[in-house]
Amino acid sequence: ITSVCTIVSLFLSSSYMLRNLPTEESKHNVGTFCLNTKLVEHGDIARRVRRSTMKCANGSCLWPKAASGLVTIPYALSAVYSELAITAAMLEFETLTCIRFEPRTHEKDFLNIISDSGCWSSVGRTGGVQDLSLQTDGCLVHGVIQHELNHAVGFIHEHNRSDRDAYISIMWENIMKGKGLFDILDTNNVGLEYDYSSVMHYGKYAFSINYIRPSIKPIPNNFTPIGQRYGLSNLDVAKINKLYNCSKCNEREFL
Repeated sequence: ITSVCTIVSLFLSSSYMLRNLPTEESKHNVGTFCLNTKLVEHGDIARRVRRSTMKCANGSCLWPKAASGLVTIPYALSAVYSELAITAAMLEFETLTCIRFEPRTHEKDFLNIISDSGCWSSVGRTGGVQDLSLQTDGCLVHGVIQHELNHAVGFIHEHNRSDRDAYISIMWENIMKGKGLFDILDTNNVGLEYDYSSVMHYGKYAFSINYIRPSIKPIPNNFTPIGQRYGLSNLDVAKINKLYNCSKCNEREFL
């Protein structure tokens, strides 16, 4: 039986023809830098927690799951935003996974969504007030919002995966100063394959010195599109569901 989740996910994947959309890397300097006293590295990851994709002791960086099988992530939203763009990006998580973003009431651990300089987030749950920046000038694109939210859920960039050298080549000579953006990290890949279509993947020309030449080349097919910011890919959804052992989607069990 085809579930509602699968239908929506397949519909989303059918629209992944790349266009020249804004991306979170276009709103950053390179390397490790400081935004209002918060160190940011790997383009858009707040340095407060320097860990790899979903690797944390005893699940300490994951958001807790209730007995209902749902994972609630409380958030506070700055008054500078119109809620629609952000809540629309959140809704896709809620339709396709067991993640639920809920306005904060009294919770100690929550996302504090602000308009700071650039688009950035910590990876996973860090505890307490957890800033996530979506600068109003440039970050309020559906896929960029989901990219930062997915960092907060627990994911790093796809091109930093431990197995990435089998799927992409990094053109080090054409990358701006700050090559840590392209380091291989010790990651837990939850047993799922590399995803060129991930909303967490940088584009071919990210941080290029010469924008005519790429900084990332997919292999073996250099023409494979990467860096889409339309929204969560099928594998992005699968990874979230596997990481959190989701069994529910939009209040319905997976079929």
